Amino acid sequence: MKSTLRWDIFCAVVDNYGDIGVCWRLARQLANEHGLAVRLWVDDLRPLSRLCPAVDASQALQRIEGVEVRHWPSPFSATDVADVVIEAFACALPETYLNAMAARPHKPVWINLEYLSAEPWVEGCHGMASPHPHLPLTKHFFFPGFTPATGGLMRECDYDLRRASFDQAALRTRLGLPAAQDGELTLSLFAYENPALPDLLNAWAKSSAPIRCLVPEGRSLADVGKFFGSAECCAGHQFERDNLSVHVLPFVPQLDYDALLWLCDLNFVRGEDSFVRAQWAEKPLVWHIYPQADAAHQVKLDAWLSRYRAALPSPATDAMRNFWRAWNGDGEIVSAWYAFRSALPWLQDLASPWAQKIATSDGLAEKLRQFSAHIDV
Repeated sequence: MKSTLRWDIFCAVVDNYGDIGVCWRLARQLANEHGLAVRLWVDDLRPLSRLCPAVDASQALQRIEGVEVRHWPSPFSATDVADVVIEAFACALPETYLNAMAARPHKPVWINLEYLSAEPWVEGCHGMASPHPHLPLTKHFFFPGFTPATGGLMRECDYDLRRASFDQAALRTRLGLPAAQDGELTLSLFAYENPALPDLLNAWAKSSAPIRCLVPEGRSLADVGKFFGSAECCAGHQFERDNLSVHVLPFVPQLDYDALLWLCDLNFVRGEDSFVRAQWAEKPLVWHIYPQADAAHQVKLDAWLSRYRAALPSPATDAMRNFWRAWNGDGEIVSAWYAFRSALPWLQDLASPWAQKIATSDGLAEKLRQFSAHIDV
């Protein structure tokens, strides 16, 4: 087994915070739990500085939480090559870096970290090799996933300890929230723009029991503000209508996001990283998957729902499936919400067994380490 101690992760920020969120979490875990020297190359440091306020977006080189954070410039100057190179989400490595990889007598392990999917074909493609057409290099595709035959999911070794020490009352106080009322449903709303949101907010306002909605700053704020007739909607604002109270929270740094999920009875999440964190939180969740052309995202949505329903058969999963599809543009949202709301106690009972099931195999960081140590390049 060869030693692979130096790692480079390349991340191009396309939009939102998904790509850099996954890469930053992975870089920290590889450095702090596995003792690896990790450089994270990012073409735009501003989104990372919101996820991790210690990052200075104006600095091209800095060391944060055990990770060497580097700005990925264009053009890219020649630099030393790591033992393992992760090309996150097919971001295309700089030509100068590729040429330096090819010039090494002992070639580095080159991994394309793919997007998360529960689709069955992922197991067959995980670990596949792809020789470079011109250079003496081979890239391997690494697919995160929900079965032992995939690349696994990210979960830090101290996650259970942090969750066990979580103080719900203290966080409510810090967020400026009153004590929960009898029968109150507290939920977090982290979503993309969604035409279904106004109807859903109206249904929440008409609820027979109080609903407290916590909305971190993000892309859904314009829809929230419009619903309440407010031209401004930013951190610190609070809105009320009938039985609905909405609190707009500051953008939540990555290390604090888990606590928000633990606080809530229901979590609306978007993209990839928050989707995985919501599953670890062992609370009912709703996934706003990133929309793709030709409704390709619905296939990915249904693939995860199929695995969940197969692992945890229950009539409640039908209500979950119908509401998720309506939230993602396929169905009537209000009637689906009422059925989903009634099913929440059963869905809460299903959340822990599911999290325990997907935690039985090694996590993404450990599987990457094992793969890189054994791959023949």
